[in-house]
Amino acid sequence: MNAVTETTSEPEVALPRLNEPAPHFDALTTHGQKALTDYRGKWLILFSHPADFTPVCTTEFTAFARRANDFAALNTDLIGLSIDSHYAHIAWVRSIKDSFGVDVPFPIIADLDMKVAQAYGMIQPGASDTQAVRATFVIDPDGVLRAMVYYPMTNGRSVDEFYRLLQALQASDSHKIATPENWKPGEDVIVPTPQTTHAAEARMSEGYDTKDWYFSTKAL
Repeated sequence: MNAVTETTSEPEVALPRLNEPAPHFDALTTHGQKALTDYRGKWLILFSHPADFTPVCTTEFTAFARRANDFAALNTDLIGLSIDSHYAHIAWVRSIKDSFGVDVPFPIIADLDMKVAQAYGMIQPGASDTQAVRATFVIDPDGVLRAMVYYPMTNGRSVDEFYRLLQALQASDSHKIATPENWKPGEDVIVPTPQTTHAAEARMSEGYDTKDWYFSTKAL
């Protein structure tokens, strides 16, 4: 009789999808109860971290805190999350102020039951069964998920890059354009590609900086 070898596989992580409504949340935070609907009409950056009182997470939170006014100028709120208690969050925020002289002005979600983390695919079994990886989500004023980035547990994110990405998304929405690699305000943007042979032929004489029919840029 042949022995049957059982194989087990890790459960699939359900990830939210771009350009669809972001998963709803209504959770206790360091600023009281907060729901996704509270942010309608504003952009929102939701970011998770593995645990309070850890060094990499502390560098990220101080960086987000220092740039909070810059994000606010772009009509953008920030909200953090980890699978720690409400009281641990409060203690950590106080520790950051005492040890680093930085006030954390944005709320932090207490997600002990992991409902928000699971809805956003923040629990990655290959990295940790009990902690949220470094995930960042950009949600637009209509509550639609526009960007998401996942980082490993060991490496901190670049807050400057999320600020740059937000500027690029807002420029694309306002002007119906795309942006090239590492685009920053003041640089040329990419004109939408022609969709017909007639439009491709006409593109060469439309006054853009055109390298080929599919690649044209212009000043914004």
